[in-house]
Amino acid sequence: MGSLISDDEGRYIGTEPWWKDALFYQVYPASFKDSNGDGWGDLPGLISKIDYLEELGVDVVWVSPIFESPQKDMGYDVSDYQKIYAPYGTVQDVDALLEECHKRGMKVILDLVVNHTSVEHEWFKESRSSKDNPKRDWYIWRPARYDDNGARHPPTNWRGYFAGPTWTWDEQTQEYYLHLYAPDQPDLNWENAKCREAIYENTMRFWLDRGVDGFRIDTVNKYSKRTDFVDAPVTDPTSPHQPAPEMWCNGPRIHEFIHEMNRKVLAPYNAVSVGELSLTPEPNQVIPYVSAQAQELDMVFEFSVIRLGNGNGFGAKYIYDPFPLSTLKRLTAKWQSFIEGTDAWATAFCENHDNGRAVSRFGDTSTPDLWSRSAKTIALWQATMTGTLFLYQGQEIGMTNMPPSWGMEEYKDIESANFYAEAVESGDGERVRKTMHGLRILARDHARVPFQWSDEPNAGFSDAGATSWMRVHDDYAAINAARQRHDPDSILSFYKRVMKLRKRYKDVFVFGSHKLLDPDDEEVWTYVKEGPGSGGGRDGTPRKALVVMNFSRSERGVGDVATALGCNEGDVRLLVGTNGPAPSQGRTWPALVAWEGRVYTNFDP
Repeated sequence: MGSLISDDEGRYIGTEPWWKDALFYQVYPASFKDSNGDGWGDLPGLISKIDYLEELGVDVVWVSPIFESPQKDMGYDVSDYQKIYAPYGTVQDVDALLEECHKRGMKVILDLVVNHTSVEHEWFKESRSSKDNPKRDWYIWRPARYDDNGARHPPTNWRGYFAGPTWTWDEQTQEYYLHLYAPDQPDLNWENAKCREAIYENTMRFWLDRGVDGFRIDTVNKYSKRTDFVDAPVTDPTSPHQPAPEMWCNGPRIHEFIHEMNRKVLAPYNAVSVGELSLTPEPNQVIPYVSAQAQELDMVFEFSVIRLGNGNGFGAKYIYDPFPLSTLKRLTAKWQSFIEGTDAWATAFCENHDNGRAVSRFGDTSTPDLWSRSAKTIALWQATMTGTLFLYQGQEIGMTNMPPSWGMEEYKDIESANFYAEAVESGDGERVRKTMHGLRILARDHARVPFQWSDEPNAGFSDAGATSWMRVHDDYAAINAARQRHDPDSILSFYKRVMKLRKRYKDVFVFGSHKLLDPDDEEVWTYVKEGPGSGGGRDGTPRKALVVMNFSRSERGVGDVATALGCNEGDVRLLVGTNGPAPSQGRTWPALVAWEGRVYTNFDP
């Protein structure tokens, strides 16, 4: 079904696919809700909170990996795509989740991890059993290189995402296998047509036949590698392993593979798809993936905004690189406007399972008041973005990064551990200090701290006597869903309010154009959203909204609102503000206090 785009008076503007104005909510199941007291979140726990998600306005629940796995990378190392990792529950629990969501008009998408499997997957066990096994070519194997002294070396000098080489020696068959991530995650060979068909049948159709509504597709632009397997240029002379994303991102057959996936699986099931598109920083690279005419993916995540602060290069990823507001503004504007004049589509998000918390990175957590103000302003920013909006669990209550007092022993993620170990092994004390500083801001662990449901022991995530798989945040008594649920001034209540406004005025916020104003202002962020179609404004002009947000602790003026909206002073209306009503005083509007945001319109709310 399509989504009717109309103004609040019901005037027709157009029809678009349902997922464009849907609110997606990512659940990291290990950390969402534990139902049985083992300290590990599970599917019954998620099911018990579906009403909470419905109340928030969620249309689609995205469940991060739940398949059978040895959990070397929190389920992104799958050993059986048709079984559920026992601590999460069973296949029947997935069926129950689908039933509970579907009867509420909500949909469910699963995380599809098919760039690689676990070394414990039966396919890989067969592949490594002998060089003439029928599945040998389902993974990427290459012989060793030897230097003049007879020493063995990997086929190339590529550095992996989790530090170290991308190749691991297999003693049994005397060859190396490729893994862009951990050695436990060997890459599948998408060049092999039988392998691709097995992926479609075993990992996709199996779940679509059970009623799953689509997939978030992991590492979607890495399936096609360069097959000449040459060394990458030496850009880090301190390491034998060199960054080489140009060898495996957006490779020569990638669009052929994704189009085939769509033609054979996604389209026949009318399944929604959103791909993880890393290291693809230009619009002309992204559009081919999400052009409606290309028939590949519905949407992708482009990471320029969410990766702000990451150090340059693979080795320096966690050496924090501060950025000004103007950089955040310009990148947001770039990825808001890149679809204009095309048949492509955008996504909006500022949190996920692989990054630090938005309020800790883009907001101000120095005091409880500034934490609340800045979290609401971030909510306003997200609610007014063009494209399909994705929220991450806990974002709606302003969950923060792990306390800076926590030591490295609380960081459980494989990437955090490997980058920290690499810094220690370097013997450079300053590098260790900078890496730890960067991890405190950017580490994937921050998003994986258990959800803070209440001020009960274990934050209501698990039973009082349970030991949670990750430590519960020290601030859970102050920051939790129960405390905010019935507080009209809470972050959660504000999220609910602006999500409803986003849906009501989707012609402006979801489908409207984005025009950045004052790009060099390092404290105030201002942009105009304009809906498609003609009329709708009080003066007969197209409907517009002016979003003005103070990203500082200083009081700042809002500027000439009427001129920005292209209307008369008397036609300006305040739609919503993070601090509540802010009535005009004659021809002027009150200044913005610290971390305050407002939306003005040229139409009646």
